Amino acid sequence: MRFLRDLRPAAFAVAPWTAAILTLAAGVMLLASGATPSEPVRFMRLIQVTPVYLIEAAHFLSSILGLALILLSFGLRARLDAAWYATLGVLLIAASLALLKGFNWEETAALVTLMMALIPFHGAFPRTSTLTRMEITPGWLFSALCAVVGAGLLGLWTFQHSDYTDRPWWRVMADADAERAVRAWAGAAIVLFAFGVWRLFSSAATPPVVGESDPDFERVRAILAKAEVAEPGSNLALLGDKRFLFSASGESFLMFAVRGRAWVALGAPVGKREERSELLWRFRELADSHAARPGVHGLNADDLPEIVDLGFAIQKVGETAAVPLETFSMEGRKRGAARRNWRKLGEGGASFEVVEGEALTALMPTLQAISDEWLAHHAGGEKGFSMGGFWPRYVQEFPVAVVRAEGRVVAFATIWTTASRAAFSMDLMRYANDAPSNIMDFLFVELIEWGRGQGYEAFEFGIAPLAGLEDRPLAPIMSRVGNLLFERGEDIYNFQGVRRYKGKYDPLWQPRYCAAPHKWSIPWLMADVGLLSSGGVSGLSKRPKKAEEPPPAAEVPAT
Repeated sequence: MRFLRDLRPAAFAVAPWTAAILTLAAGVMLLASGATPSEPVRFMRLIQVTPVYLIEAAHFLSSILGLALILLSFGLRARLDAAWYATLGVLLIAASLALLKGFNWEETAALVTLMMALIPFHGAFPRTSTLTRMEITPGWLFSALCAVVGAGLLGLWTFQHSDYTDRPWWRVMADADAERAVRAWAGAAIVLFAFGVWRLFSSAATPPVVGESDPDFERVRAILAKAEVAEPGSNLALLGDKRFLFSASGESFLMFAVRGRAWVALGAPVGKREERSELLWRFRELADSHAARPGVHGLNADDLPEIVDLGFAIQKVGETAAVPLETFSMEGRKRGAARRNWRKLGEGGASFEVVEGEALTALMPTLQAISDEWLAHHAGGEKGFSMGGFWPRYVQEFPVAVVRAEGRVVAFATIWTTASRAAFSMDLMRYANDAPSNIMDFLFVELIEWGRGQGYEAFEFGIAPLAGLEDRPLAPIMSRVGNLLFERGEDIYNFQGVRRYKGKYDPLWQPRYCAAPHKWSIPWLMADVGLLSSGGVSGLSKRPKKAEEPPPAAEVPAT
């Protein structure tokens, strides 16, 4: 008994694949049985005691159930509990029909044996997802099509090589058998075709999310206010478009968004360092139990050990720029242009101020007007997920840096702070149409000085997408493609311009990564991130409005 108990985990581990293969074989057996002649002696005995319409119906339905078992085998492979229940039901019905269509007791015995073998392994199918949420891929449909076509060819070959010349009354039965086989095969083919068309035009099923969602942000604010591990971008938790997993202590959280079958976590867990691994495992296990496709975007090098433990594949997606404030100085040849722009605007009367609280509330209409002007000249509209948007409730969560020219606000930036004061950054950066040229240089320099006065260690400029990817013969194919886009894709996005602009401040460049369970799923993850951030395909397709006067030409980094 102890030996059997020791074997139990291994048996449950191989049960999904084993059950899928055996169920697939059972489905192919039913399709082949429906497309080939019945055993004559058994059939003649059966027809004496069973109405013909029952035999015809059993023959037809048996082939349909064979196709159902083939499709259910993929659900068993994905460990869906609904597929386990449905397979047991189909096997029971098909075993009964096998007796009615030609007294095929061998088929009945095989199907019942398979059903009895599956019953003890319910625990091996933990994914609580309905059959309508099964992810039906083109490969699945092609496999089912091959089984149906193969059964039809087998039936054609069998009937062409049958010899009933010595028994004329069996020839009559054989002709009826051929018609019956053709009907059963055609029924399975039509059902498969209808199913494929339905999956082609139906939208991908979205798995339900279990866990805390749409909180009042009090718990999130409390964690951000004292987080041991948090980046400036962790403040995107307050945007209102994410789901949350909280640790058992309530002092850490992981934020993620759901798009179709994709569950995309933004960054590593925020809060206590020792709770990060547990939250990441919970996220993966929760996504797995709902047959979802998990991924993590926006990781830094310190996060990789926990990600490797998850078994995820990792891909570099760019580099972030961070300026150490202790050693930063505006002197030097490299910062000459930024220094001149800063001094020129300062001498021209530009002023800098950080506003929050009631003063920020009073200033919101002005900031809203500036934001609307800025959006009119930029494609895509407001962003989300990995980038903030101008939502008054969200903007008021943070201090806001404003620049005034001639006493009027002409530019602003929301400030992401961290409890540890290890780093701070900007989120929204927007300016009015009539703002002075190079207003962003003035804002950056003043923000750096403000952060140094507040005791922060570094100022983060954000990510330069696709920067730092290698183009070597042995480099990963996605790195080589990313490098090609970085070098030749200026018509798509100002990749090199963004990196050059941030390079003026001589920052330290740090790699950024995304991670997914399989290497092939990383492109899908990156596409999901882009669509989540842009509000879907409609957001990506939005073009800037035509203005009567173009905005002033200024060297401004992309947000």
